[in-house]
Amino acid sequence: MDLGNTKIVMVVAQEGFRDEELFVPEDIFSAAGAMVVIASNSTEMAHGMLGGDVEPDLAIFRIKPDHLDALVIVGGEGSKRHLWSDPTLLEKVKDAYDRGKIVAAICLSGVVLAQAGVLKGRRATVYPERVAVAELRRHGATYEDTGVVVDGNVVTAQGPGQAREFAEAILGLQQARLMAPQR
Repeated sequence: MDLGNTKIVMVVAQEGFRDEELFVPEDIFSAAGAMVVIASNSTEMAHGMLGGDVEPDLAIFRIKPDHLDALVIVGGEGSKRHLWSDPTLLEKVKDAYDRGKIVAAICLSGVVLAQAGVLKGRRATVYPERVAVAELRRHGATYEDTGVVVDGNVVTAQGPGQAREFAEAILGLQQARLMAPQR
């Protein structure tokens, strides 16, 4: 299926994003024909934990949830410092969710979805660190200790080992939306 009209915004921490959680899904989305845009705290070069670099296309405050199909938050140790409590990112995630867009997060960034209020009453997973799991539960999520969880339009994954499965789950949701009869 051609996803050429699909726009996926991937958000990374300025420092300490998990390389394979960005690059593996980005490759999978691009190979499927989706347009991938990278966002971060600024448009300065962002640095991954394993040495990968990416120049973001836009700053988080410029994300327009009404102009995207999926908002994907990349994990890594930098997520705690740069993304968890970013009020603009939390607002963008909530807006995308409220518009029925796919919202997704991998590794420690599942906490971003929780803090944005979109996991209340939903099943979700996160990197199995005590504080991260506690944050999901504190915000009303039912934590599942499994690789990838899809609940409605929300996709969460535990970590870099699930990067491929995570990306495929997001693509599967988007394909189902494109194939659904228009109302």
